[in-house]
Amino acid sequence: MCRNIHPLHNFEPAATNDEVHAAALQFVRKVAGTTKPSRANAAAFDEAVEEIAHITRHLLDHLVTNAPPKNREIEAEKARARAARRYVSV
Repeated sequence: MCRNIHPLHNFEPAATNDEVHAAALQFVRKVAGTTKPSRANAAAFDEAVEEIAHITRHLLDHLVTNAPPKNREIEAEKARARAARRYVSV
């Protein structure tokens, strides 16, 4: 999985459309193998991003869970702590 795509489900407040679009863009970039498509492929690339963002929003809107919503700041701090442990000098 692409490291730049972050979980979007079960956060309070819910994932924004910008976050969903960014995840879709990262996914399409990974699958296409390029960060910027050629002019010839730009329309297909952009269409794929929009379709994946749409279906991702649909998925997020329909998922259910019994778990309490996660806090973005707490999850970000956990990620920073994991990164600090991962990249500590030996």
